[in-house]
Amino acid sequence: MSIKIQDYHKDYKRWAWQINDNVTFPEDITMFKLDAKDTSYVFGVIDEGFLVHGYFGKKIEDSDLTYLLRLEENPWVPKTNMRDMGTFMDMTAFEYPCHGRGDYREPCLMVMDDEGMTTTDLRYQSHKVYKGKPALEGLPATFAKEDEAETLEITCIDKHTGLEAVLLYTVFNDLDVITRSVRLKNTGKAPLNVKRVLSMCVDFDNDGYDLITLNGSWARERVIERSKLHHGKQGVDSVKGESSHQNNPFMALVSHNADEDMGEAYGFNFVYSGNFFAQAEVTQNKCTRAVMGINHFDFNWLLEAGEEFVAPEVVMVYSDEGIGKMSRTFHDLYRQHLIRGEYKDKRRPILINNWEATYFNFDTDKLIDIAKEASKLGIEMLVMDDGWFGHRDSDNSSLGDWFVYEKKLKGGLKYLVDEVNKLGMKFGIWFEPEMISPDSELYKKHPEWAIQVRGREMTMSREQYVLDYSNKEVRDYVYGMMKAVLDSANIEYIKWDMNRQLTEVGSTSLPKNRQRELWHRYVLGVYDLMNRLTTDYPHILLENCSGGGARFDAGMLYYSPQIWCSDDTDAIERLKIQHGTSICYPASAMGAHVSDCPNHTVGRSTPFATRGNVAMVGTFGYELDVTRIPQEDRDAIPAQIAEFNKYNPIIRTGDQYRIGNVFEDNMWDAWIFVAKDKSEAVFTYVQVLGRPNYRSRRIKLKGLDQDASYKNMETGEIHSGSVLMNMGIFVKLDGDFASKVVHFVKQD
Repeated sequence: MSIKIQDYHKDYKRWAWQINDNVTFPEDITMFKLDAKDTSYVFGVIDEGFLVHGYFGKKIEDSDLTYLLRLEENPWVPKTNMRDMGTFMDMTAFEYPCHGRGDYREPCLMVMDDEGMTTTDLRYQSHKVYKGKPALEGLPATFAKEDEAETLEITCIDKHTGLEAVLLYTVFNDLDVITRSVRLKNTGKAPLNVKRVLSMCVDFDNDGYDLITLNGSWARERVIERSKLHHGKQGVDSVKGESSHQNNPFMALVSHNADEDMGEAYGFNFVYSGNFFAQAEVTQNKCTRAVMGINHFDFNWLLEAGEEFVAPEVVMVYSDEGIGKMSRTFHDLYRQHLIRGEYKDKRRPILINNWEATYFNFDTDKLIDIAKEASKLGIEMLVMDDGWFGHRDSDNSSLGDWFVYEKKLKGGLKYLVDEVNKLGMKFGIWFEPEMISPDSELYKKHPEWAIQVRGREMTMSREQYVLDYSNKEVRDYVYGMMKAVLDSANIEYIKWDMNRQLTEVGSTSLPKNRQRELWHRYVLGVYDLMNRLTTDYPHILLENCSGGGARFDAGMLYYSPQIWCSDDTDAIERLKIQHGTSICYPASAMGAHVSDCPNHTVGRSTPFATRGNVAMVGTFGYELDVTRIPQEDRDAIPAQIAEFNKYNPIIRTGDQYRIGNVFEDNMWDAWIFVAKDKSEAVFTYVQVLGRPNYRSRRIKLKGLDQDASYKNMETGEIHSGSVLMNMGIFVKLDGDFASKVVHFVKQD
């Protein structure tokens, strides 16, 4: 079993201040030990029903672990010495800390009762264990079969308010993964206002960690930042209504000596696409409290009697072999237990997107011309991006008018799709379903459907507003328009975009006492529409996008097996973006294209081969006008596609090892993907800046079978895995932005 429960009745000596002596007191304790593949997680229930954390780390053998709770160090004695309960509250490692009773560290839960009081006090009531993993109503979450995972539910209650909290823990048998979420229910008679409900807390016993986060902005998402923890609170969050370009809902605590291959690493990822909060707090006792969940800033949820609230899931990963193993665990989990649908385990079609090729300046003839040339080269899908609907000739109109712009698409959408299909190509289309333009028929008909605060001026961004997806009428209307488009032609791919954040967050359809719920209800509405889309059209490949990578999160991966990684398609900029993304998310999910040069974002020119080698670490496609690029580049496409087809199974399903680090050395980067059975590997090297070429660079490979022999398919040389990993290979390239790919095959 993955979850083991043991009851104890023990005597503890404690310092009881009122009688000024060491006194022995009996204690009833229930210990919970959760064992993942090579990980253990331990906590217990002590007298009075407090849940106390004990341990999270490398797997430990079964024994009496009650000593981990430090009960002999606590001055508070149940029912006898209430005088020092405050000290107990302020020092104890709580499993799910609440606000108001003396724990002054970051709490997970704060609920306001009908008297306006916010003290919350959860105590253990019961537990149950079962095989498998439950779904979370209305939310994305990892999934598992009964033989793949085991779940523990701890039911707690605040007797004063009648608030019930069910803490859910799922342990994956073959991965170092434990997931956590919380379900609240008002079992009392009076309404409650949930002011804060985080999904996870772990109290670590020391402060010897570095904090790793993924931060940035538009066109430079998921930059790795690492800093040593210090007293106080450090973390990341979003208040934009989406997970955001600026901060990703991920953080890791790693030992000071941790690198890619050694040291301890604790990774935390929030399976959610809206406002989040992730924080590490070093306390007065040099301990560390890590918390994660929905951002409590501007949040309130009215919980009427009998109502429930389900908090999103946090994924917790432990590694005792550095950051690299942590990343590979996240990759395996998300590929096997989060991404769903027809494309879960399939190579994605090689597409060409017309955005950077034409922007808004296209018509049916232009798209067919691109498709004709692309089909000759082996490209498999044409994606028509922004500008095909309403009367949209720029980004200042028509969002919400999801009907064909006949001026551009003469003959209609079906004619265009049929012509593309005749060329042997699939067809995809762009939507931005969450948005509405002031210059649109929809806005003229329903201005109240935009998110707004009545009486206040509405902030435009990209000359558009955001639709109120908390309103089912809005979702039904938008979905009806999308469905009419999808049913009119053979559309096999959707790029779902979202190009601005939320402002003036108010709803014309919600009552006053539920307005602060809009932040979360909006995200639930997006999930609802995506779920309907993927259910009704299971064969359509959905790619999520948000101005590039502003919603590259685990919540979106549940609905779309790939996400546009960034609007910055420059191969050299992508080294950092894709490196940072790979800390938590698999290469199979990274939308990556070969684009034109000079690059439209940074103006840099890079070799066509390097653009392909970098885009290959992702879904792979093209974003350029294939009818106008240099003939040399056009001629290179068939071989580039053949190389992608050859290596994609390893890249999509294998283990990724980061070798270079372009954040630390801007001269070069390298990585290797190794098949699960270690039968072959694909190594990629990118030379960012050239250097005097009298000497090659020695690169040590990773992840191979050290006792096997591997053939370098470029040179024909055969070396043992131990030589390739300890001695390495020599790489010598000329010029800036040069790259190469080497295939290694295990020899019998």
